[in-house]
Amino acid sequence: MHISDKRKIQLTGGSTYIVSLPIEWVRNNGLSAGDAVILTVRPDRSLIVTPDQGVQRKNTHSKVEMVASDDQEENFRQLVANYLVGYDIIRIVCPGGFAASERKNLKESARKRLIGIEIVEESRTEIILQNLLNFQDIPLEKSLQSMYRIIYSMMEDSIVAFREADVELARDVIQRDNDVDKFYLLSVRQIKAALEDSSLSQKLGIKNSKDCLGYRLIIKLMERIGDHVNGIAHVVTQMDDNKEENRDIIELGVLAQKLFQDSFRSVLDINAELANQVIKVSGVASAMGNRITRKSELSDNTFYLHHERQRKIVESFQRIAEYSADIAEMVINMKATEIKDSLSGDAQVLEQA
Repeated sequence: MHISDKRKIQLTGGSTYIVSLPIEWVRNNGLSAGDAVILTVRPDRSLIVTPDQGVQRKNTHSKVEMVASDDQEENFRQLVANYLVGYDIIRIVCPGGFAASERKNLKESARKRLIGIEIVEESRTEIILQNLLNFQDIPLEKSLQSMYRIIYSMMEDSIVAFREADVELARDVIQRDNDVDKFYLLSVRQIKAALEDSSLSQKLGIKNSKDCLGYRLIIKLMERIGDHVNGIAHVVTQMDDNKEENRDIIELGVLAQKLFQDSFRSVLDINAELANQVIKVSGVASAMGNRITRKSELSDNTFYLHHERQRKIVESFQRIAEYSADIAEMVINMKATEIKDSLSGDAQVLEQA
């Protein structure tokens, strides 16, 4: 329910200003006399009132009923949706009883792809999962850094695997993709919580709640980069230990890796100068990929890029460069917001002087 009304400021005790709270808001948040609320002053001089999470926590339990489907991922997506909106205890119910494959898939997927989720109870007709990790104690920056380090190491090893036609190393890269998903989903959960509770933004290390959207887009772009690295590794597993002439492709891969590294560095410092450099160089990577493709079309060398698998690798490196540029654009936007808010704050100081 959207509540909006005008309330007068009252003076009590000669020095304290008070404003009454709407009764519907108090009831909807499960508050009563004596409970605490948190007041957050925003840069635009508005005031946000939120319940104290230490006293009151809503929506900690949920129930997910299994749907009949040949796609086992469909039920797992329902579980993920409940995890992302902040439920700590999730009951998965199947009135007719779980098939052995359904139970196995849900349990393995939860353990491999959701951080902090453990199975605490199960029966023939239900599985109860509980989040044992207090994500509020983990800064968002730490979650992003963990996600970045995994993707960067995957990219590094995928380039080596491609150069050496190392199928086993490529398979190891593929295995690490679940770890990327873990930190991606954890970060989304943190950002969703920060959007609902501005006081939590500060606790998670988000200086300005306006940046939540920017961070949400950044982690999605990082996840897509991880998908392309995973795709490169899958292509390498089809090479059957046959080394091929690919120096140009390796050079493109190293450049894409550097662009991803610099784009993430710009995120950590909200460095617009570095972000602009990433955007410029990403064009070089795109042009390099196009040249490799054109060269292969004119070449009679069957070991170069006639094979579809190599074309896919070039395209993936190009996409990684483009996504790195997209990350950099978000950083520039966030920097502009930071400057605007700083100027607004300075103006307020001058008004008060």
